[in-house]
Amino acid sequence: MKRRLVVLTEIIAPYRIPVFNGLARHEGIDLYVIFLAESDPELRDWLVYKDEIRFSYQVLPAWRRRFAGHNFLLNRGLKAALQQVTPDTILCGGYNYMASWMAMRWARRNGIPFILWVESTELDFRSRKWMIEFLKTKFLSRCSAFVVPGKSSHQYVKNYGAREEEIFTAPNAVDTELFARRAAAIRQDDGRQRQGLQLPARFFLFVGRLIREKGVLDLLEAYGKLTPELRAAVGLVLVGEGTARAEMVQRANRIAPGHVQCTGFVQREQLAAYYALAEAFVFPSHTDPWGLVVNEAMACGLPVISSDAAGCTADLVEDNWNGRVVRRGDVAQLAAAMEELGRDPVLRARMGNHSQERILRYSPETCADGIASAALSPRVRGHE
Repeated sequence: MKRRLVVLTEIIAPYRIPVFNGLARHEGIDLYVIFLAESDPELRDWLVYKDEIRFSYQVLPAWRRRFAGHNFLLNRGLKAALQQVTPDTILCGGYNYMASWMAMRWARRNGIPFILWVESTELDFRSRKWMIEFLKTKFLSRCSAFVVPGKSSHQYVKNYGAREEEIFTAPNAVDTELFARRAAAIRQDDGRQRQGLQLPARFFLFVGRLIREKGVLDLLEAYGKLTPELRAAVGLVLVGEGTARAEMVQRANRIAPGHVQCTGFVQREQLAAYYALAEAFVFPSHTDPWGLVVNEAMACGLPVISSDAAGCTADLVEDNWNGRVVRRGDVAQLAAAMEELGRDPVLRARMGNHSQERILRYSPETCADGIASAALSPRVRGHE
């Protein structure tokens, strides 16, 4: 008999749809997803791919405001939705919304196991104020089990008192096959594609929000430290929008020789072209719970230079095997890694092949299986 699993999560993110589709196909799971909002246009310009959804879901009425750097999201109808769906288990994607606390309270009153999906790591910059920490500790202590994407978040929940048997790994994933397939097709016609996107013949690539926390100013400084010979041959392309863009453009204009290009935000359909035409992917983030763009880059066969602060690094990037791992904020080390990869095509090819080899284990189906193992575990069901 299938177990009714309700997933409570913030928005209809494109990278979660394949995971939820895989979960809905699982033989032991009857899936229902409750979204707190369709999207968050102030932070993310993602399209909502409703035509790809193959699971039952609903979107709650929502009211969202931002104040003093905090994101407030209030919803109506959660209690009624839970009563109608009658879950056997609830998986909640976070603890920072009122709906998360309401769902936990409902689960405890009804004797339903409540699993928390945690992506945080010890190197997150997210608030460490004592009140936030107090509430977070209280929330985690009331959970039946935890789903984490990898090693960094696994250690994080252990530091909050979670026992090993309460932690289940569901490796973070994107639609790996989609990105690999599109990248291969782009490379079959790389000249025309490069011309159409007005990209340099060779370039390092960054994809993400252009904000200081992502290390983009470090990246620009590191590019400026490359030897003039390499800068003349290899450009830097940044895909995304953010508050640091104006400052970056101003600084980039002072780098000569060199070519720095900010493309703005790019939807999923075009992203594979940028990955396919790049020589290496650089992710110098100062704080990031995971970094799914690294999954995408690896699916497209790129070597990766990543900071040790990115949550995905411990699982996806092996130093000197499929890329380089650099210390957060260490511009000199970042520049040295870029110089090394920029000058060695054999090294880039070998590391890119290793990236594709590793990312095959990080599929939406693998992530779905990890979630299902938590929902179906007798240990978790013992909390009923």
